[in-house]
Amino acid sequence: MAARGRLMDALPAGGVMVAVQATEAEVRELLDGVEGAGIAAVNGPRAVVLSGTDVAVLPIVETLRGRGVKTKQLQVSHAFHSPLMEPMLEEFQRVAEVLDYEAPRIAVVSNVTGAVASAQDLCTPGYWVRHVREAVRFGDGVEALVNAGVSSFVELGPDGVLSAMAREVLPEGADIACVPVMRRDRDEVREFLTGLARMTVRGVDVTWEPLTAGGRRVELPTYAFQRRWFWLESGHQATDAAGLGQSAADHPLVGAVVGLAGGDGSVLTGRLSLKSHPWLADHAVADVVLLPGTAFVELAVRAGDQVGCGRLEELTLEAPLVVPERGAVQVQVVVGAAEASGVRPVSVYSRAEGDGVEEAWTRHATGFVTGGADTDGTGMETWPPTGAVAVDVSDVYETMAGQGYGYGPVFQGLRSVWRRADEVFAEVVLPEGAQADAQRFGLHPALL
Repeated sequence: MAARGRLMDALPAGGVMVAVQATEAEVRELLDGVEGAGIAAVNGPRAVVLSGTDVAVLPIVETLRGRGVKTKQLQVSHAFHSPLMEPMLEEFQRVAEVLDYEAPRIAVVSNVTGAVASAQDLCTPGYWVRHVREAVRFGDGVEALVNAGVSSFVELGPDGVLSAMAREVLPEGADIACVPVMRRDRDEVREFLTGLARMTVRGVDVTWEPLTAGGRRVELPTYAFQRRWFWLESGHQATDAAGLGQSAADHPLVGAVVGLAGGDGSVLTGRLSLKSHPWLADHAVADVVLLPGTAFVELAVRAGDQVGCGRLEELTLEAPLVVPERGAVQVQVVVGAAEASGVRPVSVYSRAEGDGVEEAWTRHATGFVTGGADTDGTGMETWPPTGAVAVDVSDVYETMAGQGYGYGPVFQGLRSVWRRADEVFAEVVLPEGAQADAQRFGLHPALL
């Protein structure tokens, strides 16, 4: 390590390193025939670092930027893992050849190959010369560990940079933790102990005795741990809503309502995400999770109920509402003042939830609610209806999937269909896992 640092430091300063959000194949295509540049690191599926002379690297970066690829130039003293390292390799080889090597007692994932290294590799001087010059295959190494069953990563370093990079490689939704034990500008002892505690609760065997000399074991309390949430969330915390000048909406899609000053309208607000509303993930069109049209109906009906208008006269959908894979969207349902006919306008808006950045609102639906009388439904004295013929629906969801409608279990409630002349009768069931909140809807969007 000392020789490597000394020899690198003795090289002429210069060169650049640039991180790009592109695949390795895209970058290698642009490197074909270019001298003085190479790939310094492959940190993930779309996380590559270019390194070399500025004359060789920067034109490639400009080409990628022209394709809409994000790039970031790194602050470095030398262009590491590039052709500019080659003048030191011969001297470094001589240093590596005078060392004594032993096979490792703990498995090592190689940054050179991205796989578990063999003892022969690690005990060969030439391997460590390659380690200086060739690309760091960090992303492949993380994948190799995941495939080997690793579910907890601990970062031993001055910050959490590697943990953040590893998370970009991990499978979506996997129960895998990345825990740094030091963070910049934070108390070192506290961060180290917090990291150990996180590992302990994940089942990792931590030897605490050296840190707790003179202490003794105590029994945990016999009662269940109690938790109190203080964040305002959809459909909960009526007292918190009141403290913010709002009233609780008591609805799964909107959590609070406030009356408009200077008029008799109301605004209902909510927050939607796949974490708070996981059943929305079962409604995907062309692999994009969209808020169902029936959910807009539900929001408009709830807004009408707020002002005594229990009938939805009309609703026009103007734009789809995409539910992001990560993060959330804020939702507002605005019901306006009554017109002379008693009809009230209603609109549904959303915007992405940012980190303190005010995003623009998008209007998704507009319509009208009124206080008209309820209509009586047609009674069904016999079921199935007399004279109706059963229709085969065994492949309906498979057929719809082929058309781009990716309906998951919550939206696969169709059980039977019958047809009688131009009438269609259906039997639809809300899956058991989605029934807990069903009574808080007017009619669950998946069922409607």
